[in-house]
Amino acid sequence: MDCPVEESEIRRALEPLAGIQALNFQLGARTLAITAPDSVIAQAVEAIRRVGFEPKPLAVPADGGDVHDHADDDGHDHDHEGVGDGLKPLLIALALALAAEAVAFFAGKGAAVTVIEMGLALGAIWFAGFDTYKKGLIALRHGRLNINALMTVAVTGAFVIGQWPEAAMVMALYAIAELIEARSVDRARNAIKGLIALSPEQADVRQPDGSWVVLKSAAVPLQAVVRIRPGERVPLDGIVTAGNSAIDQAPVTGESIPVDKTIGDPVFAGTINQTAELEFRVTAAANNTTLARIIHAVEQAQSTRAPTQRFVDRFAAIYTPSVFVFALAVAIGMPWIMGWTWLEALYKALVLLVIACPCALVISTPVTVVSALASAARRGILIKGGTYLEDARNLKAIALDKTGTITEGKPQLVEFVALHPSVEKTQVALLAASLAARSDHPVSKAIAVGLGVEGAAVTDFKALAGRGVQGQIEGRDHVLGNHRLIEERGQCSPALEAQLRTHEEAGRTVTLLASADGVLGLFAVADTIKASSRQAVAELKELGVIPVMLTGDNAATAKTIAAQAGIEEAQGNLLPEDKLTAIQGLQKRHGATAMTGDGINDAPALAQADIGFAMGGAGTDTAMEAADVVIMNDDLRRIPETIRLSRKTHAVLWQNISLALGIKAVFLVLALFGSATMWMAVFADLGATLLVVANGLRLLRVRVEA
Repeated sequence: MDCPVEESEIRRALEPLAGIQALNFQLGARTLAITAPDSVIAQAVEAIRRVGFEPKPLAVPADGGDVHDHADDDGHDHDHEGVGDGLKPLLIALALALAAEAVAFFAGKGAAVTVIEMGLALGAIWFAGFDTYKKGLIALRHGRLNINALMTVAVTGAFVIGQWPEAAMVMALYAIAELIEARSVDRARNAIKGLIALSPEQADVRQPDGSWVVLKSAAVPLQAVVRIRPGERVPLDGIVTAGNSAIDQAPVTGESIPVDKTIGDPVFAGTINQTAELEFRVTAAANNTTLARIIHAVEQAQSTRAPTQRFVDRFAAIYTPSVFVFALAVAIGMPWIMGWTWLEALYKALVLLVIACPCALVISTPVTVVSALASAARRGILIKGGTYLEDARNLKAIALDKTGTITEGKPQLVEFVALHPSVEKTQVALLAASLAARSDHPVSKAIAVGLGVEGAAVTDFKALAGRGVQGQIEGRDHVLGNHRLIEERGQCSPALEAQLRTHEEAGRTVTLLASADGVLGLFAVADTIKASSRQAVAELKELGVIPVMLTGDNAATAKTIAAQAGIEEAQGNLLPEDKLTAIQGLQKRHGATAMTGDGINDAPALAQADIGFAMGGAGTDTAMEAADVVIMNDDLRRIPETIRLSRKTHAVLWQNISLALGIKAVFLVLALFGSATMWMAVFADLGATLLVVANGLRLLRVRVEA
């Protein structure tokens, strides 16, 4: 299936069959999955065959993935053969057509010349257009005016009125145009299929006896340990169990800088190990890796119609029959109205039929959309359909969750102050690190990591619920806790209260170290803003999109983080249902509104928003399922990139539509009042097709950074 017109033909052929539960067309893969009982599937395959297509069942995947009954519709007879194999008969046809033209031009008239012309023309049509003729006759028998029907009528008509060389040239050029079109469109399709090749087919797997054996990736069980050497691609998703290395994650997340990996860190299939050997435990089967889910999601996105594509499909359905009726009117009416001869009127009508070919128009939208989806996927932006790709350009406001979206989502030590004059700062750090290292609380962990000091031994350690921890260090009691604990110990002072108030207003969590001598140190922990968030917010504003922060954190923290990011409006203390209400309010005030969150807690708001963006989709099933667009690498700058890509795609779509219709309009006028010939019309259609395909393919290389 090279275009939506052929999909529509197959749908119409299958409509009369009862028992078909679902049809899943994948134009990118040229496949159709039919959900129905076996007996009905057999009838469906025969129905597809009757309308001129040759369905071919797909082999069972080696990975054991789900398989439905498939029919591979190759309406244009480009069944993945090599370009050379498909081009040879067409070159022979073109040579015969040129020979027929030469004989007609140089050999004059005569019975022998006529026989030679007809023989050469018939040979050209046989090599180039036998399948087209067969499909065209089937289409006419079913009352469908598709391109095969148009070409069959045009070439037959030209042959009947004695334009044998021209009939041969038209068929040869049309067949070559179809082959070039299919190969050009495959470039966009292969940009997605190329992702599949990123995952190695084999993996080096540790056996129970400690030896290593190379197995097919699809056969590696969950929890198996796999080894990857420097320079090798990761074959499966997993968690590092041994080694330290840097991984190039660009194929999955679009990150330009390699990411350091150590024990406990995730690795993703298709990424590249760079510096040292790693071992990892497999967490996903070959058909369920992050990369496999990306490929599946993009293939599903290709099967959904973008708004412009739906418009073009509807227009083409009206355009082709209309031109056919117009051509018939020219053939019948112009001899009476304009005084043309019957042969002249019939010839011009046949030229109009060739011009009616909708290929350039119909192919202009899917190749553009697929190219844009592939370009986004390479950047770590997973867009789940052409609708979201096009609608992103209309966004007027975007709601941003705080934790994990604008901020890192991990508490970090941002300030440490020694408060007791008789205790040195290094000693305060040692005491605090000793207690923090024994606690499982995220704030304590942030303090231990932030101080980077190896702690001393702690005895009589205990947790104080809701307050902190305490223990003996070098024979003295110390506590590490919150404001409430220090107040209970009676160790607060006006000066300390002022310091605490300053940090709390800045959205920080404050922890204090104290002993019997008083408060020894203050530790401020905060969820820090991402380095990319300020730039992303600035880019959104430049695009005319209003950023708004929605968070469940307190209002003071929300206001502080929003100010750091450059966001004027921030709402705090929001429950999930409150975020939903906030999205509705933004839609009323500004219009089309997006929501950015983690795909779980923000699910109601993501569903309400016109477009839902999920951050950090790499390895996260819920994020990939909940959102319309998944940002694979947590980089907020990918959102303005998506909006710019959407605007660029919209511009290219309408450029292509204008090119396709404009060229046809010119030749329509030339056909009626000028000297346009049939083969010139085919050549023009080929040129228009190549122009729109090349213009759409530009999106594979377009840069959408600010």
